[in-house]
Amino acid sequence: MRYRYLGKTGLRVSELCLGAMTFGREADETTSHALLDRFTEAGGTFVDTADIYSAGASEEILGRWLKRQRRDDVVIATKVRYGTGEGPNDRGLGRNHLIAGVESSLRRLGTDHIDLYQVHAWDPGTPLEETLATLDTLVTSGKVRYIGASNFSGWQLQKAIDLSRAGGWEPFTALQPLYNLLDRSAEWELLEVSRNEGLGVIPWSPLRGGWLSGAIRRGAERPPTGTRVETAEKLGWGESWSAYEGDERTWRVLDALHEIAGRTGLAVPVLALAWLLGRPGVTAPIVGARTLEQLETNLGAADLDLDPADAALLTAARARPSPRRAARSPRTTGTSATT
Repeated sequence: MRYRYLGKTGLRVSELCLGAMTFGREADETTSHALLDRFTEAGGTFVDTADIYSAGASEEILGRWLKRQRRDDVVIATKVRYGTGEGPNDRGLGRNHLIAGVESSLRRLGTDHIDLYQVHAWDPGTPLEETLATLDTLVTSGKVRYIGASNFSGWQLQKAIDLSRAGGWEPFTALQPLYNLLDRSAEWELLEVSRNEGLGVIPWSPLRGGWLSGAIRRGAERPPTGTRVETAEKLGWGESWSAYEGDERTWRVLDALHEIAGRTGLAVPVLALAWLLGRPGVTAPIVGARTLEQLETNLGAADLDLDPADAALLTAARARPSPRRAARSPRTTGTSATT
């Protein structure tokens, strides 16, 4: 497993991050601990969770495993924003919920500090200055080492960075966006802002809930039984069958993945992860797993450099101009750039 600096910080993390959203949901505690053991055995050091995953059980399961580890060997990331109770202040990015949230996460994780504390999404009801000033105090107190953002738009991220700079507050050092071969709008602004401002990028859903797992091929008329895509279709989640199956570019991506897999012997999810690892600015994709078999497959992307021609083939399969560039006159811009 290789290691990369998280943005412009001095914190080094493994190039794959283990996502703990399955802990307490698809994976019971015994399986979750086995996944953590195998991940760290392979050289993994970076684990991501959130206070709302399995109503806090994910953090608790991780915390009980953490008691058996040398704390400084593991980089723990968690998130705050969404509802954790019935009270009016049990959600959001206001000072009350941020302070209560970090204390609750520390208790569940059984640790005295969180390495990376991330706001889970934008909060339109709280002044951004209040959020950033409170996060700064959490870093100053030593309870949090670094801060980051997830699910921000480009302007939201840049505004937060600019306000932190103006206020002398601790800046965001990491961005956690949706980014994979099927979802590439992060390339339009978010990755550019992150590179310009020195943020590490840790994409969530790098295999888009199973779309890039190798289980789906062109010609399929419905999601495979028992897959997350099937569940997503029933529950209306973002990775649902209907969200992607009607787009020809989805099938071009899958065609390309299966063609390269057949030629190289590499598994489809390994190729999808390796493509993401090779994208400019990406630090560590967050890989989730329900079973040891799934994790073992995903670990095959560690230390793998995708052949440039294969990477270009995958990139071209879902190329689309950004709305900003596509709106410009061809007479002014010449050939429209694609992402």
